[in-house]
This record gives sequence, C-alpha cells and structure tokens, in this order.
Amino acid sequence: MNVKTGKGEISLVVLVAIMSVSAIVSLPGLAISPILDDLDKIFPRASELEVEMLESLPSLMIIPFMLFAGGWSIRGNKIRLLVVGTTIFLLSGIGSLLARSLIELIVLGAIMGVGAGLIIPLSTSLIVDYFVGEYRVKQLGISSAINNLTLVIATSLTGYLADIKWYYAFAVYLLPAITLILIPALSHAKPDEARNDDVVNDAKTLNIRVVLSLMLFYFVITYCTLVVTFNTSYIAADGGMNSSDAGLLISLFFLAIMAPGFVLNGIKRMLGSATNFWSLVVMGSGLIIMSLEDPKFSTLALGAILTGLGYGVMQPLIYDRAATSSPPNLSTLALSLVMAVNYLAILVAPFIIDGIDSLFHTTNHAFAFLFNGIVGLVLAIGAIFVGRGSKAQTS
Repeated sequence: MNVKTGKGEISLVVLVAIMSVSAIVSLPGLAISPILDDLDKIFPRASELEVEMLESLPSLMIIPFMLFAGGWSIRGNKIRLLVVGTTIFLLSGIGSLLARSLIELIVLGAIMGVGAGLIIPLSTSLIVDYFVGEYRVKQLGISSAINNLTLVIATSLTGYLADIKWYYAFAVYLLPAITLILIPALSHAKPDEARNDDVVNDAKTLNIRVVLSLMLFYFVITYCTLVVTFNTSYIAADGGMNSSDAGLLISLFFLAIMAPGFVLNGIKRMLGSATNFWSLVVMGSGLIIMSLEDPKFSTLALGAILTGLGYGVMQPLIYDRAATSSPPNLSTLALSLVMAVNYLAILVAPFIIDGIDSLFHTTNHAFAFLFNGIVGLVLAIGAIFVGRGSKAQTS
C-alpha cells in the first residue's frame, strides 16, 4: 500500500517510520508526571524541587539541542542525526528503567532531553520533506494527533505500571526502539529534491520576521493553554473533585488537541483566513468557562475540550507556516526555532502564572484561567486585522 505525497508516493512503512518519531517526542518528563507524588514517598529525603526536576530538566536540555539539530540539518545528514538522537533517547530510557536512585534518574532525564532535542525538529521536518500542499497539512495534523494520543496513552500506562513496581513506569521510555527499527525504511526512500509546493519559495535565507512572529504567537498560545495542565487539579479540588477527576479532565484536554489533526484540511478549507480567529475564540472561551465560579465536572470538561480544540487547530498550522516560509534547506532550522518556544513555555509558565497572581493580589486558582482566556480573545481580535492584512497583500 502506497501513500500519496503531492509529488509522488511513499510506502506505508515509510509513513509509519515518520509518524513513529512524532509518537515519542513528547514523552520526556511529561510521561512520568502521574507518579511524581509517588516518587516523593519513595525518596522521602529528596526535596520537592529534585522530584520536579524529573519533569522539567528534560525540557531544559531539549531547547539547546533542538537548536543544534536545526543548525546541523543545513549541511548534515538528517537520518544520521535521527539515529543518534533516538539511540541516546532509548539508552537513557533503559537506564531509567534500571535506575534505583533519584540522582541517577535526574541525570538520565537530562541525557534523555539531549536525545529528544535532536529528533524533535525532525518529527515535523521529515513530513515537510516528503509531503507538499494539502497532503503536507493533512500529515502535520495527523502527526500532532499521534503525538498527543501517545502522551495520553503513556501517562495512563505509567500509572498502571507504577502500581506493579514504581520503576516499571519508566518502561514507556522504551518506545524509541520501534523508531530505531523503522529508520532503515527512511534511508531507502529519500524524498524528491524539488518541493513542488503550492507556494514556490525563492528565498535563500530565513524570513526572520515570519519566524519571530510565529515564535511569539506560539509561545503565547502555548502558555495560555498550559494553565490547564498546571492548575486543573487545584480548581477541581476547589469544586470538591478528586485527583482522578483532574486527571480525566487533563486527558480530555489532550484528546481535544488531538482531534482536529484528523480533519485539519477540512477545517482550513471551511474557515479560510479566519482559522486563527475562530480557533482563538474557541480556546479563549474554553479557558473562561473553566474559570467560572462553583466549578462542576461537566463545566470544566467543556472548557478543557474547547481549549484543546482551539489549540489543536493552530499548532500544526504554525509548523506548516514555519516550514514553508523558509527555503527547503533551512526548513528544519526554522522549525527548531519555532518548536523550541513550546518547551520554553513549559519551563516558564508556572513562574508567569505565579507572577500574574501576585500582580493582581489574588490566590484564586480560577483567576489564571480567566486571565489567559481574555488574552486568547484579545489575540482573536488581533487575528482579524492580520487576516485582513494578508488579504490586502494578496489582492
């Protein structure tokens, strides 16, 4: 069975190999977040900061090595970089499964961040290399969906495995073994050199203005939605719900991010230049719904789903814009710059949320949702003018 790319066909095995990279890139740190409280009990002498480093340190290491991968891709061999990054990822995962001390886990988590950083830009860059036009947008949407679905499954599996033996939870970090097995398929099916894209890019350098604007936009919307993962447990508790309810709400959020990926072309055709506007309206409305007083599970679930749906439309389209606004040999570098702000947002979001609470002198957990929802709606208004400007330039 072959898959159309817009400039030919590739085998299904090659597509699975490409998507296997997308499936593993969000695992470092986040996959074991459900057992952080258990690790506090397993390592009672460790500080809360040391335990939290298992989740945050991989993201810190990912950022510089993403940028290194982007620079390497200009002249280096992407497949070789993919092999090196995936191997580092897998070996650190094996080490984490065998580790029995918190220090070992922290060091291995940092090494895992190195491996993940090397392959994260490639997860999208490979799609850009093989696919063009609507075929590319479709596969970017599916890639985003697979990424989030894997994260949902991995976090659920982590809790189940930890109930058997706490260190079994780290078995989810063995998934890169599948990617390593499939990489030879990519070596034997190189993409056509010509992009044959719907927009021919004659530039020889990065469009810095476009890349910077995408970085800023992606950072803001990612920060806004991260309040769902960081603060949902608090507002769920305020509403008399337990941690299982909070976990389910966060899972609904990730599933909602995943859903638009399967129908992204249809959404883009239906909304056209207003895609960002309506996505921001849906995202902002969802966050505001989650901020309402006297939270109920149904209300929070609706808000989480709307927030995820809005974000899930914009994320792959940002990647598409970053890649296609750059010449083919610089697309991976552009993607690495834009994708890096996702991990920067993860690192700084808790500090921004705390800073805003301090600025407005509030301890209300719902305030962060309200504030970020308003930010989303303000961005939506700005998107109207950006859309009009784009139409004016093309008319």
